[in-house]
Amino acid sequence: MTLSLEQLSARMRQGENIPLSDTARIALALSIPSILEQLVVTAMEYIDAAMVGHIGAEATAAIGIVSSSTWLLHGILVGLYTAFSIQIAQYLGADRQQDARGVLRQSMLFNLILGLGAAAFGVGISRFLPGWLGADISLQANSSAYFAIWSAALPFTMAMGMYTAMLRATGDALTPSLISLLVCALDVVFNFFLINPTRQILLFGQSVTVWGAGLEVPGAALGTALSTTIGGLLALGVLLLRDGPLCIRKPGSWRITSACLRNLWRVGTPLAAERAALSSAQVLLVRIVSGLGTVAIAANSLGVSAEGLCYMAGYGIQDASIALIGQAVGAHRRDMAKRFAWLCTMMGIGIMALSGVGLWLFAPALMGIFTADAAVIALGAQVLRIEAFAEPMFGASIVASGAMQGAGDSTGCFLLNLFSMWGVRLTLAFLLAPRLGLVGVWAAMCIELCIRGTLFLIRLARGKWLDKGALQ
Repeated sequence: MTLSLEQLSARMRQGENIPLSDTARIALALSIPSILEQLVVTAMEYIDAAMVGHIGAEATAAIGIVSSSTWLLHGILVGLYTAFSIQIAQYLGADRQQDARGVLRQSMLFNLILGLGAAAFGVGISRFLPGWLGADISLQANSSAYFAIWSAALPFTMAMGMYTAMLRATGDALTPSLISLLVCALDVVFNFFLINPTRQILLFGQSVTVWGAGLEVPGAALGTALSTTIGGLLALGVLLLRDGPLCIRKPGSWRITSACLRNLWRVGTPLAAERAALSSAQVLLVRIVSGLGTVAIAANSLGVSAEGLCYMAGYGIQDASIALIGQAVGAHRRDMAKRFAWLCTMMGIGIMALSGVGLWLFAPALMGIFTADAAVIALGAQVLRIEAFAEPMFGASIVASGAMQGAGDSTGCFLLNLFSMWGVRLTLAFLLAPRLGLVGVWAAMCIELCIRGTLFLIRLARGKWLDKGALQ
């Protein structure tokens, strides 16, 4: 019988030596739902890209131009709310449930303030952003509309990510995956009606008129916004209504504490800076790609979406590692933290090695999901097969960084990612793009991810990431 995370934490606090078989089972029990959740999130991107891609390459390019900017804005928020979930994992590992509920209450206030601020900022710059990124004039209207609608839903997108992360920190990986599955299904339905115009379809041999808004690219953004809004409200409802260690119906203060602010500064600021560094580098990469033509822009955008099917498994295991190592550090069990770190990292390398093989074999088919444009499919498949070689080491960097974050060492992750992305990938892409086009950009990506994975494995082996100690 698999231990629950709560039972494991209790045994760790008592100083018990947990058998490797038990730790492996609980790592799998947390990782599998998290992997499924990440795959569902990726499926939403596939849905948007596929539905828009069949409109034409220009529609795909319109989304591709601003996609790196959505990563930048969302990534900063992800870094901040991940810091809240790390605090909760460590407090629960130390059996400080009242402190964990206090962090939850404070996170709700931060979600309201930061979410609304980010939404206002995104909507405010949406008119100018495509021009800043070098988009062709024919793409700018759709790009602006997509980014504005996406930005308006940020408070709910942030709520969904924050509250599902906190559920995972308690050991409940199933509920977040179910919420994500519902959101994905709603995204399909909303996109079906919002992207396409009113049309005739065959249903059981009969021609039926189906209403459609015909919004095309803005419709894809609106469908995603509506579905994530429902997901955010549902995740909040679960935390408000259910019993458990984070039940906020129990008495507690809503006051923002100095300890929470210090922890947020110590962990959240480097995490947000890391996300900003990675995503801003992606913005510059899109700026490089935007000069290579519409086909390259579309192939790059769809290739990134296709590759997401591979690396989302790594992020699912990362989510599990943050919860496991956060609770081990909270229980003052460095030995268990190290065991979980290596166990999860090896799982990440293994599963992403397999996904890399799949990426190589099915690259043309994956591109064909999104578009019927032969030139885009050919170029996209070519760059995906380059990227397939980097998947195992990409998995190492993803999961090892989660292990370090769970221990509170977000500064180390930030510095490694900053050097790798800005010092290696951008430099190589700048040098190779004029000579090799999009192939050069993705070759730079492959080389950089292999270097990044090696750096994270070296830091993991040295053990310095555990010297930060538990949060206050």
